[in-house]
Amino acid sequence: MPIFNPDNVLLSDARTGAVPSAHGTLITQQVIENSKIMQLGKIIEMTDNAGNPVMEKEFTYLAEGPGAYWVGEAEPIETSKAKWLEAKIVAKKLGVIIPVSREFLHYSVAGFFSEIQPLIAEAFYKKFDEAGILNVDNPFEVSIEQSVAAAATGVEGDINYDNILAVEDKLIENGFEANAFISTVQNTTALRNAVKTENGVATPIYDRSSKSIDGLPTVNLKSAEMEKGVLYAGDFNYLYYGIPYTLNYQVSEEATLTTITDGEGKAINLFEREMIALRATMDLGLMIANDKAFAKLAPVAEP
Repeated sequence: MPIFNPDNVLLSDARTGAVPSAHGTLITQQVIENSKIMQLGKIIEMTDNAGNPVMEKEFTYLAEGPGAYWVGEAEPIETSKAKWLEAKIVAKKLGVIIPVSREFLHYSVAGFFSEIQPLIAEAFYKKFDEAGILNVDNPFEVSIEQSVAAAATGVEGDINYDNILAVEDKLIENGFEANAFISTVQNTTALRNAVKTENGVATPIYDRSSKSIDGLPTVNLKSAEMEKGVLYAGDFNYLYYGIPYTLNYQVSEEATLTTITDGEGKAINLFEREMIALRATMDLGLMIANDKAFAKLAPVAEP
């Protein structure tokens, strides 16, 4: 039986299957490099003892480290216990449909994915971040937004020096310390103006050169769902994600895309428009180990 070679097979002859490994790896890398959850959180290998992928994985995490004790001469050293807790991460299937010109059917499979892989990656990481951070169209039981609500660690007010410190204090009160912020590029002007002046000396809390807030790394979430004036702070050691399965795809020439419309608001019928659509799927897991590890600054809610 001939060996499948994505460089030599036309997309029209391979309309379904696994994304070629090299391109699947690149897409996954692009998702990891651009997802704010994946930049800040910790990855969990979602495999069983035999190395097979699993959609649910139980794991233990260090909730409290061991302590040290002063020891007198010839005295026994006390036994210190670290606090380990059990958690479970659950993966959900994420799909994206991208309509493209019918001419792509004449591309090789490898050539097609070379062209389209940035679009696939962007669709995946944006959707994952909106779910896991903002709780928008979220299939998971957890999100940073839900954690803030559950732990009552929200602060209302404008982005300024004192309010940013107040958000960090919310974490400190619960025994956590922020190690990063999530912002949006729309907050840049407010962050530049977040300055405290005492005795004629101005102290900014935002470093424009390193794009850090109070010395902590800050990432900008690219999403229309992220409101201007919102900042998330957290100890992201308590945020976990997993990627159990490789990417799969299917190409259709006849589907009607009900979730995508044209300029007149009409659903797109691929057959009528001589188009094709790629459906790609990816499995992603998310787990937040402690709600109190996250806090949020948001504008005062309008009455």
